[in-house]
Amino acid sequence: MLLSLALAVATPAAAQDFQSTPVLDTIVAQFTGMGISELGGARAPVDKRLKLQACPAPQLEWRSEAKDAVVVRCMAPAWRIYVPVNAVPQLRAAPVATAQALVAPIKAAPVIRRGDPITVEAGSPGFSITRDGIAMGDAAPGARLMVKVDDKKPPIQAVALESGRARLPGWTE
Repeated sequence: MLLSLALAVATPAAAQDFQSTPVLDTIVAQFTGMGISELGGARAPVDKRLKLQACPAPQLEWRSEAKDAVVVRCMAPAWRIYVPVNAVPQLRAAPVATAQALVAPIKAAPVIRRGDPITVEAGSPGFSITRDGIAMGDAAPGARLMVKVDDKKPPIQAVALESGRARLPGWTE
């Protein structure tokens, strides 16, 4: 008899060690403003099989801007769950066509062509270095291209300036 009384008293204490999933459902509904299965609310109740340690102050936040899931987090003891939400479709404004968008961009003519000999430069005030190389592709002014400067080393990347001249990226004129 004493053993059964001890088990009866111990059982509610053991049950108190776990977070109540109906309480989590309630706070998620309060956070979203919608009930379970409603548009904007949780898709389904939190799984009752979860055995999370009791949390005195769960924190809630949206997982992303899409508001498709709620993150329920406990700092101590540390745990986190994601509750999927029936996301409300976001209305997006129709793109407004502009005259600029209707005009096809004019592609600049290449100033450096594949196989052209070019000079690659880098420098700053009081410092300048150049290296001769061969263009491995075509490039318009401001476009990047690969330049072979040594047969034994891989090509380097440069930015086309004008015919026969390029600069290492990151260096200003």
